[in-house]
This record gives sequence, C-alpha cells and structure tokens, in this order.
Amino acid sequence: MTSYLLIGLVLAFAAYVRLAPSDIGRWHVSPKAEGPWGEVVAGDGWATLRLTDPARPPVALLAALDAVAMATPRTVRLAGSPETGRITWVTRSALWGFPDYTTAEVREDGVYIFARLRFGRGDMGINAARLKDWQARL
Repeated sequence: MTSYLLIGLVLAFAAYVRLAPSDIGRWHVSPKAEGPWGEVVAGDGWATLRLTDPARPPVALLAALDAVAMATPRTVRLAGSPETGRITWVTRSALWGFPDYTTAEVREDGVYIFARLRFGRGDMGINAARLKDWQARL
C-alpha cells in the first residue's frame, strides 16, 4: 500500500509541474542583468546576459534571439514579441517538464536577458548553459 501511495504522490507532483499555469504578471517582467557585456553571469537558479551588436539595433537582436529560442526544443513563447520589445519564453526539462523562464528586453544600449527556474533553488547551471548556447547560435 505504501508503494502505491508513493507512486501516486510522484505522479501527482509530475502532473502539477507540467500543468501548473504560468502567471504572466509574475514571469513577464523587466529583466535584471548584471556583469560585463556579452558574458553570462550565473547565480543559484538564475543567469543573466547583456547583449549588444554594433551591426544591428537591439530590436533586431531581440528578433534574432526569438528565432533561436523558438528553435530550442521544449521552448514556447509565454508572452511578448520582438515588436513589443520584451519576450518571455518557457523552456521545459526533458524528463520532468520543469519550467525555466527566460525574459529578454530591448533597452537603449542592448538586450537584457534573465533566465530563472520556477521550482527549487538550484538549476545545476542549466539556465547559464542555455544562455551560452543561445548566444553562440546568434
């Protein structure tokens, strides 16, 4: 009986992680960004990146980033567009479907990006790795 209860709890948790709604007001917010330009800065469960490209204006850089993000497996756009100047994407882990939220915003001097997890405290460097991958694919 105990094993059935444990299996039921695991399945309920998996369903919650995959089906819990995303509050746009909580996740589609102006990103914080720290550190030198073009360098991913990682924290405990988050990462930031500030991008600039002299060859293209920030809004074009955001559009290119959107194309890269949308080509990433298990990634969907939660809110925003290149035209509005801010986009938030949700990328889910392959096994459990844990959501990570990445928000990018156009500012006068470039594009500011903030990636963070929803559940837990640490992300084992996943958000930083994703930002580095997206930066390399730009």
